[in-house]
Amino acid sequence: MDIFEASRTNNIDGIKTALLNTDINARDGRGSTPLIIAAYYNNIDAVNALLEAGAATELQDGMGNTALMGVCFKGYTETGKLLIENSADINTANGNNASALTFAATFGHNELIKLLLAKGADPLVKDKFGKNALDYAQLQQNAVGYEIMVAAIKR
Repeated sequence: MDIFEASRTNNIDGIKTALLNTDINARDGRGSTPLIIAAYYNNIDAVNALLEAGAATELQDGMGNTALMGVCFKGYTETGKLLIENSADINTANGNNASALTFAATFGHNELIKLLLAKGADPLVKDKFGKNALDYAQLQQNAVGYEIMVAAIKR
């Protein structure tokens, strides 16, 4: 089993075995690292194992997305907390200049919105389409997320 499959399936023994002869920050054909894959599938045990082994949190896949962005796209709050506790940059931008907050706002993951704002995420940063996290929350009718961000701006 390779490290990518082990990360996708939350196979900790497979990860440990693969790490004997594989770079922890290796890339698959899409540019994803094992950490990006484990986080995207909400495999928190695999995420923990990879972080403990020294996986880099800031590497981006072929689209410029980080592990934290994938978590915010999917809505995995606990995995998001773990990544942030391990130095994931909340303001990294992908190829469209979207951030983790953009994903959380777009997909209505309001607990992640709160977490990102508490760590200093900026809801006013615009992507390459001229929209910010507030705009996406509004477009997706995420009134709660929109209000959370407005309140954070007013503070």
